[in-house]
Amino acid sequence: MGSTITEKILREHCKNKSASAGDFIMVDIDKCMANDITAPIAINVFNEIRSEKNVDVFDSKKIILIPDHFTPNKDVASAIQSKILREFAMRHNIVNYFEVGRGGIEHCLIPEKGLVSPGDVFIGADSHTCTYGALGAFATGVGSTDLGVAMASGKCWLKIPESIKFIFSGKLGEWVSGKDLILYTIGMIGVDGASYKSMELSGDVISKLSMANRFTICNMAIEAGAKNGIIAPDKVTNSYLESSGFALGKNFQSDKNAEYIDIIEIECDKIESQVALPHSPANVKSITEVSKMNIEVDQVVIGSCTNGRIEDLRITAKILKNKKIKPNLRCIIIPGTQETYLKAIKEGLIEILVKAGAIVSTPTCGPCLGGHMGILGEGERVISTTNRNFKGRMGHISSEIYLASPAVAAFSAIKGYITSPQLK
Repeated sequence: MGSTITEKILREHCKNKSASAGDFIMVDIDKCMANDITAPIAINVFNEIRSEKNVDVFDSKKIILIPDHFTPNKDVASAIQSKILREFAMRHNIVNYFEVGRGGIEHCLIPEKGLVSPGDVFIGADSHTCTYGALGAFATGVGSTDLGVAMASGKCWLKIPESIKFIFSGKLGEWVSGKDLILYTIGMIGVDGASYKSMELSGDVISKLSMANRFTICNMAIEAGAKNGIIAPDKVTNSYLESSGFALGKNFQSDKNAEYIDIIEIECDKIESQVALPHSPANVKSITEVSKMNIEVDQVVIGSCTNGRIEDLRITAKILKNKKIKPNLRCIIIPGTQETYLKAIKEGLIEILVKAGAIVSTPTCGPCLGGHMGILGEGERVISTTNRNFKGRMGHISSEIYLASPAVAAFSAIKGYITSPQLK
């Protein structure tokens, strides 16, 4: 029996060269990452190990620290968290420390900086680390304790996940994006449909998707319970890496006779834009169904590690150009990185967004996790391009979060209720 891409990558990074799905292994990691929420805990763990074993960080070039969740610091507590990060980075000469103003949202920034490559094993103390599977890497979230150990040892203990193969065929309709495909998939299999599994995403539709759309899909693999989401490297991957001046990495591919616990085929021709209703990413309905509900919203958020890339801002600006956001509705746009922000300025996108009545924020996770930059009040509704809509996630416990693509969010900002350019 052949092997999946996930099995091959993990086998390459451990001593057991015959390891397969279900086996527990100790892997050598290529990179590890933490943010202003998770790093302070990991640093405490590292300091305990250091005092006991007299070790330093395993490699100052392979540890990535990015303050992005409660930054720019929203209060004294968040300032203390960031200070811990900053001082640790300086003390241990961490090369890839990205201070506010020089970085961005971690899962947008890391691929942009070429810090992850095909075939890598990448762990991060953040559940959406699975984003980098879009480049053909094994990328997964871990706890802060595991991250602290990894910073000292360069290793991580895990079980090789079984794989589910998803084959997307057909042709996407206008305005239908990677966000719609992953919402549709989660709606179909549920939030535990891929629990501790590898979601291997393939098919003609995937092969034609941009890297931005691929990052969005893999970013939300965790919302189906997956250990990782992964797309095998192809011409689109190589073009993205080459155009950015990055290494192509190792091109692992699943064998034709690889073993999967399930193979799910999804015909995309009739998939419309999708919306996840409160309070689960699996509570998904088509835009046609949702538009009939006349759901008015108080706030629109476009950005985050899921949809904060330049492609997302271009779509948003295309829809908002020469239009006005509905009065009494707040529209918050958050570029994923400083480089994305600068590109948007140069292309005139920011001017379009501001003239439409939106506020454009510095890169931050902010409202996604109910941190700052757009907290919801009692009974308020938001349509957001973020990745989770749990009760109270973005503010008051009685508020409601609707997840959608940038196209749906932007058009809804104009209309004041959830709808889509498809339904004009």
